[in-house]
Amino acid sequence: MYNLARQLLFKLSPETSHDLSLDLIGAGGRLGLNGLLCKVPAAKPVTVMGLEFANPVGLAAGLDKNGAAIDGFSQLGFGFVEIGTVTPRPQPGNPKPRIFRLPEAEGIINRMGFNNLGVDNLLARVAAAKYRGVLGINIGKNFDTPVERAVDDYLICLDKVYSRASYITVNVSSPNTPGLRSLQFGESLKQLLAALGRRQEELTAIHGKRVPLAIKVAPDMSDEETVEVARALLEAGMDAVIATNTTLSREGVEGLEHCDEAGGLSGAPVREKSTHTVKVLASELAGRLPIIAVGGITEGKHAAEKIAAGASLVQLYSGFIYKGPALIRESVDAIAAMG
Repeated sequence: MYNLARQLLFKLSPETSHDLSLDLIGAGGRLGLNGLLCKVPAAKPVTVMGLEFANPVGLAAGLDKNGAAIDGFSQLGFGFVEIGTVTPRPQPGNPKPRIFRLPEAEGIINRMGFNNLGVDNLLARVAAAKYRGVLGINIGKNFDTPVERAVDDYLICLDKVYSRASYITVNVSSPNTPGLRSLQFGESLKQLLAALGRRQEELTAIHGKRVPLAIKVAPDMSDEETVEVARALLEAGMDAVIATNTTLSREGVEGLEHCDEAGGLSGAPVREKSTHTVKVLASELAGRLPIIAVGGITEGKHAAEKIAAGASLVQLYSGFIYKGPALIRESVDAIAAMG
């Protein structure tokens, strides 16, 4: 059934089909239909960051930037849902076209640029949702906020989403906001993490609960840079790391239509780079900080591969677009089969 739907959707432009799919999933969620349209996975609860996840396979940020279809995605069998990236103020993102399919490689290039309706709109959507499972909210900075003042935007979002999120992801690795990735390195990263950690302590006291902070990193760092990031996260007392965002590399898609478009590449071509980053992080972190793995999972065995590399949870994005809800169950089953 999904293969037929995909054939029809792929006749539309990528962004049009994305918006239509989001509308349909959202409508199905409001009507309670999505669980009837696909076989959801058996429960496989796992505890990470002090939170109990229904299963270890979640929706990655980016598919539902505004929290428009939280109930719909949860009914498809995801063990957790992450929405965003959201910024303090609404912004249109980069000019269209800004999403490109590479179907021969099961890849997608996007340069969306944190297009979203702003944090207040997202919070209204969260308040209206019936979902009571683990909800991650991914936060970023507005494109016109100077990198030197990026911490201000992150703190605004952190303050606003804290009471509504199960965990909060700090996106410092999107390649589509100028200068953003510089926040992953050296003193810039340490200063950002220190500010976030201080505010997390203050908000814990105010709200009477500690909401975990996860940092999302890129797959394009050297092993040495990845190790430095791991050490900075430990030193700052962060709660998790998400590996990885999209890649600027075009390895594996050379010569394909749209391969030279600017933006981040996701899907099957990023799988090995992302898994390698997970392995480097796992080696350095040695179990002291959980890893959420995302990047290139298009089959259940790829999800198991991420867990074997050292991840505690996985997330789907492009693989979900190409394979549909069946990939959720396939991934949960593959992880369960590891024992």
